[in-house]
Amino acid sequence: MLIFIGLIVALIVWSIYIRNTIVKHLNATQRSWSDVTNFELKKVRTLEQLEEKLQQYTQFEQHTLTQITALRQQIMNLNLSRTDTSQLQHVEQLNHDVMHKLNMVVENYPELKADQVYLTMMHEIQQQNDNVAASLSIFNRNVEFFNNQIQVFPNNIINTLTLSKRPIRPFRDPVMNQNFQYRPNFH
Repeated sequence: MLIFIGLIVALIVWSIYIRNTIVKHLNATQRSWSDVTNFELKKVRTLEQLEEKLQQYTQFEQHTLTQITALRQQIMNLNLSRTDTSQLQHVEQLNHDVMHKLNMVVENYPELKADQVYLTMMHEIQQQNDNVAASLSIFNRNVEFFNNQIQVFPNNIINTLTLSKRPIRPFRDPVMNQNFQYRPNFH
């Protein structure tokens, strides 16, 4: 009888451990998503300063200013509480387009290229882009850990019975996917 009670207690403790591990990985994924959105929001502050600087050049480049404003607004609309990688993919595509357009503007206005304020802001935007990329790498790793925790046996049973968490979709960069020809065969 003691062996049977001991097995039941061990099974309960083991189930609690699995459940807590799932929660821990979910929390890490949510924290890493928060890091991604925080770096995007830091980029907003720099974009606001860049908008001000570009105002003097906008009589010819209104479209660029409109794109920067749209990018800033899309970043501000990122949902901090819900992991929405498709929305972030859209933001990153806009970011890529804006950076490309800004490089074209700089070529048209050499005095802008020499402006130290502009150079500092562009360097800061590049740093923020690098921070976002690093944060996305951490986010995707946490998504993988979390998804593994809820999908492998017997964790999937504990998840279904106690938490009912669904897999989180990792972030995929559409620009990178478009330019990268290799497609592994996972089937």
